[in-house]
Amino acid sequence: MSRILIAVTHLLGAGHLTRAAALARAFAGAGHAVTLVSGGMPAALPRLGGVRLVQLPPVRITGTAFTALLDPDGAPVTAGRLAARRDALVAAFAEAAPEAVITELWPFGRRVLAPEFEALTDAVRLAAPRPILLASIRDILATPSRPERIGATHARLAGYDAVLVHGDPAFLPLDASWPVDEAVAARLRYTGYVDEAEAAPAPDAPCAGIVVSGGSSAAGLPLQEAAVAAAALTPGLSWRILVGRAVPEPAFARLAEASPANAIVERARPDFRALLAGAALSVSQAGYNTVLDLLRSGCPALLVPFEAGHETEQRLRADTLAAHGLARVLPERALTAASLAEAALAAPPPGASHAIACDGARRSVAIVEGLLAGADRGRPISTSPEEARISPLPAGGKGLSSPVSGTKGERGATVRGWFRRRLVRRYPLTLAAAAPALAPPPARGGGILPIPGPSPRPPGEERSASRGSRADGPPALHPSLDLAPLLDALARAADAGRTVEFWWRDDDAVAHTPALDRLLVLSKRSGWPVALAAVPARAGPSLAARLADEGGIDLLVHGLAHANHAPPESKKAEFGPHRALDALRADAADALALALARFGPRLLRVLVPPWNRIAPDLPEALPGLGYRGLSAAAPVAAVPGLIQAHAAVDPIAWRAGARLADPAWIVDRSARAVAAGGAVGLLTHHLVQDEATWSFCARLLDGLGDHAAKGRSSRISRAAALFAPTASPVSQPSPIFRGDPGTPPPGEDSTASG
Repeated sequence: MSRILIAVTHLLGAGHLTRAAALARAFAGAGHAVTLVSGGMPAALPRLGGVRLVQLPPVRITGTAFTALLDPDGAPVTAGRLAARRDALVAAFAEAAPEAVITELWPFGRRVLAPEFEALTDAVRLAAPRPILLASIRDILATPSRPERIGATHARLAGYDAVLVHGDPAFLPLDASWPVDEAVAARLRYTGYVDEAEAAPAPDAPCAGIVVSGGSSAAGLPLQEAAVAAAALTPGLSWRILVGRAVPEPAFARLAEASPANAIVERARPDFRALLAGAALSVSQAGYNTVLDLLRSGCPALLVPFEAGHETEQRLRADTLAAHGLARVLPERALTAASLAEAALAAPPPGASHAIACDGARRSVAIVEGLLAGADRGRPISTSPEEARISPLPAGGKGLSSPVSGTKGERGATVRGWFRRRLVRRYPLTLAAAAPALAPPPARGGGILPIPGPSPRPPGEERSASRGSRADGPPALHPSLDLAPLLDALARAADAGRTVEFWWRDDDAVAHTPALDRLLVLSKRSGWPVALAAVPARAGPSLAARLADEGGIDLLVHGLAHANHAPPESKKAEFGPHRALDALRADAADALALALARFGPRLLRVLVPPWNRIAPDLPEALPGLGYRGLSAAAPVAAVPGLIQAHAAVDPIAWRAGARLADPAWIVDRSARAVAAGGAVGLLTHHLVQDEATWSFCARLLDGLGDHAAKGRSSRISRAAALFAPTASPVSQPSPIFRGDPGTPPPGEDSTASG
């Protein structure tokens, strides 16, 4: 038995306290001595047998003013009250003498309460033996608008042993809402969602009626008021409107008095999940616990996420559910009685199954027990990224496509408003089993880089035979790699005052495979960020799940299905000039919608046309479809609002059996790209590369990386930076091979790569 202390302060609703109490019950149920310290307003917490509850002098807020703390009477909190809270928290720590301390949300949030949390963590640091220190956070965080606050959070995490993320990375990883660097990623432990209640039993009678809920706080009052008015507009529907205990009695009475005959207004009920199981539709916000009730009951859902005060948590969660076909979304700004009535009358989507992990309390206990068993009390526990991925969803999760990830700027454009569920039905997921990471390539070489012949395959790796490649790749024909022509071109660029940007694009990603593992290992070892061009209609959930914890990876839209629509005698193309523009536009729109649904805000809105071929009149239409960039092998005419960066340095000779082209020719082509100006893109294909190609790429990346590291007027760029909007309303195409790109080596088609 171990001693556990959990510190939590809820301010707006009771969700944080509910989750912390669930963890406390799980630890107590496993035989541990648990102290739960609550700093918010007292709330009814059932089944706390075996848990010692310590109530700090409570504080609360009004609305979303998280920095304006109030006492229970509504007066501003005094310095004396805050000092009393701090002292009581430290005293609770001293009395409990815990072996593990869990701070709920801190240091990712609750900055207004920093003095008391810092006093607690200081006590942990000075204790002998030192308890392990963990943060407990939900699936989505509010990202600070100031970078220095993110830096301060990450600095505080240096004293933490782990971060319990109560979500499922195969559904919604943390970096969808928070910038996760390598140090933070090493501490993450995904537990799954914390849900104690059992799934609601199937009702005996057909599902009927609408259940409206707004959570435990008063933030749901606008939704409940709109529901009462919508009920009056839909006399043929039955409405049950549940009102949280935090809604004042006068406001509750007004709702009840205004309700029509077809609506029941009552306080929130303990059998909420059973009500959902028997309902035809749920109308609710998208808080953590409410969403769990919806997922576990299977009730069709219409979500009106809370967005007041620039809150983004519920909107991101709602959009992610909608992207997976698990809900519909009515934005809060569009909420009216008429819009709610119209949405309620619309046929609800058919129920969709899912495999989202919801046993987070049990897994949290197991994770902490494991840390306690192997803890070095003198320093944070170091773990590998693979150890940090606690039981992600299997590749074959039912009804689940992919996680959502990306930066704060991207996540606001996840899949809002135009996600097309028919695409998921039209293009079923392809699944692939996960595979362990492969051994890294050999260490870096010198100026002239040796290229070995084929080496034994890493364990578990299978060589792809697609694109006409042989079952066993041919040995390299060239014993060394001379970078002198490329280095000379870089020197001339430096003399001209130019800094050359290099970037790396890899095409045809569809699933987690050993080859993908090898690519990611090479990216990490070389320090080159890689942009994966993924095929939306063929991408399985294992791809996004594998990338959930990977930093430095961007995703691009590699066509729709990588299907050849060219006539038999023409070169292959999915978006070539052989079809009507309307058909190309429709496929491009579907490709972006499906890619957003399966990859979320981590996706860059950049089209990579399969085989690098695109009809001349399609680029002009791309901005209107939501694209922000285009990447092929060579530039097209400039289009307002469409950034271009291309990748024409392809080391594969496709017509020669998809084997390594002449390295001297590749280096010469790279040198000419440098001379032409603009960003220089390396193009690889992890699924088909033979051993000689892998070795060549590793050495080319190392050589260019060394050059950039020495400050010799070149740098390695990430796709997200290349395609970031600039002040200019008209993006200029990258001038890679703007003139004659040269004659490909014998047998190679320079635009045949996929």
